[in-house]
Amino acid sequence: MSTSVDEIVQDCLAVRIRLIGRMVTSLYDGALERHGVTIAQVNLLAALGKVGPCPPARLGEVLQLERSTVSRNLRLLVNQGWIEPSASDAKGMREVALTDAGRTKIESVMPEWRQAQQHAAQLLGAGATTVREIASEMGYPPDV
Repeated sequence: MSTSVDEIVQDCLAVRIRLIGRMVTSLYDGALERHGVTIAQVNLLAALGKVGPCPPARLGEVLQLERSTVSRNLRLLVNQGWIEPSASDAKGMREVALTDAGRTKIESVMPEWRQAQQHAAQLLGAGATTVREIASEMGYPPDV
């Protein structure tokens, strides 16, 4: 007799996706570690490079991140000089832009990013195509 506990443990897609997500994130973060940047930060830089100067909320929409996650990472990226507030007020950064140093940072991580990308694709196998298709259906990458 199968219980509800058994059903969740055996079939839950959410837990499996979260496990895969943590493994893939760890793979990229390990590859990028020597650059002093995480894959989340690289993706924020890349999204900003694609979208152009924009409010932080727009980056959250593009990457489907919570406001606090975007704010925390943007502060770190500003401190590194990879992005800059292009408009701000007493409430904080109203608009941010990628700096030349940010573009240089993206270029500098590319060899390790590509290795991590290849390793992740190998681990996911045919699932890598499915991941891209699902993300595309969810609106990523953004049309700018």
